[in-house]
Amino acid sequence: MLGPNRYGKAETRLVRVNRDGGTHSLVDLNVSIALAGDLAATHATGDNSTVLPTDTMKNTVYAFAKEHGVGEPEDFALLLARWFVGSQDQVDSATVSIESFAWDRLGPHSFAKRGDYTRTTTVTVTANATQVVSGVTGLVLLNTTDSEFHGFVRDRYTTLPETTDRILATAVDAKWRHSGDTGDFAESYEKALEALKNGFIQTHSYSLQQTLMAMGTRVLTDRPEIAEVRLALPNKHHYLVDLSPFDLANDNEVFIAGDRPYGLIEGTVARDDAPAAIAGWWL
Repeated sequence: MLGPNRYGKAETRLVRVNRDGGTHSLVDLNVSIALAGDLAATHATGDNSTVLPTDTMKNTVYAFAKEHGVGEPEDFALLLARWFVGSQDQVDSATVSIESFAWDRLGPHSFAKRGDYTRTTTVTVTANATQVVSGVTGLVLLNTTDSEFHGFVRDRYTTLPETTDRILATAVDAKWRHSGDTGDFAESYEKALEALKNGFIQTHSYSLQQTLMAMGTRVLTDRPEIAEVRLALPNKHHYLVDLSPFDLANDNEVFIAGDRPYGLIEGTVARDDAPAAIAGWWL
């Protein structure tokens, strides 16, 4: 029996230049589309009478970028998803996911690509409901102090020493689900990003789990339009270097930045009255 399925066009690269006289602006997106609906025949017999080609989906992205312009990624994703559900009777739901790459202005028509983190969006539209999820990936944060880790379980294989002063560093992957499908998505994203940073900065951490809860709570406190936050926080370990062979003291000053393995803390912070999600989503 055929189970849940969908198909689409993944990672359509779109760069849109908005020309306003001599001053230009730049939008750089990676757009992925997935459609679900009456697709049993193509799986069972190869009957493609209900299959919209994925090449058409790619073309729609480029045509919409010209015809409608590209503003906030949430708005562009909503436009695309609603088009596929509204124009294709066989499509029950459309999910559009967008990665938005930031460019910093250097001049009227010159830019430098920002390489630190990426804005993300996933929109799901059905005939009866809409779900908007925004997020960020690769947001690297670090505190040089105000982080402890002690009182944990110990067994015969535990060698980790307890500490009351350590570096806490992570590369945040976060997604947040909006309660509705309208609003100022630009402001919402910037303020949610600020709330994540403040939650990290202003928490004296006894565990990365506690920091995760503080970051998610800060987003919900500051942004009433957000119903739920999901976070994945890798613990970017920093190990104190043993300088005793050189007759040197190391008072939490010189570290080795670890690569792997690393701890990975994941969790969800939601309002107790948050509306139910219409589609599964994770990081």
